[in-house]
Amino acid sequence: MSEHTEKTEKTENTGSTSATGTGPRPEPIRYFGTTWVEHNGGYGLRRAAVGAGALVTAFAAALVLRFAYQGLAIAEVGGFVNVLVVVMFAVCSAIAFRKTWESFGRRPSGSAAEDSLRSLKAIGFIGSLIAYSLRCLVEAPGEKLRRTEYETALKQYEKRRGTRSGNPAARGRKNGRPRRG
Repeated sequence: MSEHTEKTEKTENTGSTSATGTGPRPEPIRYFGTTWVEHNGGYGLRRAAVGAGALVTAFAAALVLRFAYQGLAIAEVGGFVNVLVVVMFAVCSAIAFRKTWESFGRRPSGSAAEDSLRSLKAIGFIGSLIAYSLRCLVEAPGEKLRRTEYETALKQYEKRRGTRSGNPAARGRKNGRPRRG
């Protein structure tokens, strides 16, 4: 196998075939690689660890926000500002949770609406962490979407492979005689 072929195989994605013709390659998921395909290589342990890590991080972030809120109380900025900060983080966390949860089932559209919510999702990062943690209870985040895409790519690949028959050089021969050109 040549050096170019090895590099080509390592960089292939779902839906495209590798240089050696082995078919579509599964797309890796962050923290899981391609272990989600056959649930091997410590997949269950990784899911538990990622879910617990996201939950611990969300808890630590909530503690940091609590200290920030106490700082506002010590500074005596007023009741309106305190309520505004709490409502802002609650709303941003809810939006971040919803958008993160939705992103597990579909590819981002890249629209301006998605980009405009980026700052809200950054402020509500606790919601994103909770969504990530809850999704790990069911599957690797994004696994269902990638599995559907991968299985579709496999079916298309098998269909393309199945329609091929015989030696392409022999096409155009009739009764064993070469075609005139």
